[in-house]
Amino acid sequence: MHSSQEQTKKSLNLNNLITDLLKIMKQLRDKDTGCPWDKIQTFETISKYTIEEAYEVAEAISNSDWENLKEELGDLLLQVVYHSQIAEELNLFNFNEVVEIISNKMISRHPHVFGANKFERSLPQQIIEWELLKDIENKEKSNDSNYLLDNVPKSLPALIRANKLQKKAAKVKFDWGKTRDVLDKLNEESKELLDAIDNSNQVEVEEEIGDLFFTMVNLARKLDIDPEQALMRTNDKFQKRLNGIEDELSKTGRSIYDVDSDDLELLWLKQKDSAST
Repeated sequence: MHSSQEQTKKSLNLNNLITDLLKIMKQLRDKDTGCPWDKIQTFETISKYTIEEAYEVAEAISNSDWENLKEELGDLLLQVVYHSQIAEELNLFNFNEVVEIISNKMISRHPHVFGANKFERSLPQQIIEWELLKDIENKEKSNDSNYLLDNVPKSLPALIRANKLQKKAAKVKFDWGKTRDVLDKLNEESKELLDAIDNSNQVEVEEEIGDLFFTMVNLARKLDIDPEQALMRTNDKFQKRLNGIEDELSKTGRSIYDVDSDDLELLWLKQKDSAST
């Protein structure tokens, strides 16, 4: 009984906190008394911040910075509240409807958990069924087009979108049979890039670099590697090693701007060796 009462109190407190957050956003957007910056924002002007906040959440997780993660999740939640408030002002939908839709979606996509007849599902089976349910939902929503790839958002970062496009294509068996085939394609694309560079054709160079990136995403997918995560880690590694070079130079009173490329290469190799030991 005591546990039930505590749960009710927590639920009421959560409801109050969400209500307060919605009121804060409404006040910020008030035409007369709101914040001059907040009240002129639109879906379009806010969307870039939504993307930034999602990446900051990912960075906090990557750094195992749990205190910062708590704050970044709050910032991301604010984005949902912000878009919902704008939508309510335009008589499109409100925050409650957003919560209702995602709740219903989670229940419908997990019949093995919420269905009348609960049943066990292995992880591979669950992933397959999840994708099938998503496809059904997307077909119901797409009234104007039946193209296979139409439901992959164009606004996604390029690497993520490439990965999703390829996964969709693989569902209809439009895919490389073996990883070795992708490596052969990588060699082919590299040669085509060299030809474009030799021809001094900038348009072709851009296209071939795009093809090379796309093939690399294919290779990562075949090896069960998240290309976005892989590149993020390489970016972090590059930054850490370059920071190490600057630290090393500062010990002798030098700046990174004071050394030539040959010395930088030697310092880079030293950083690389120290990281592997």
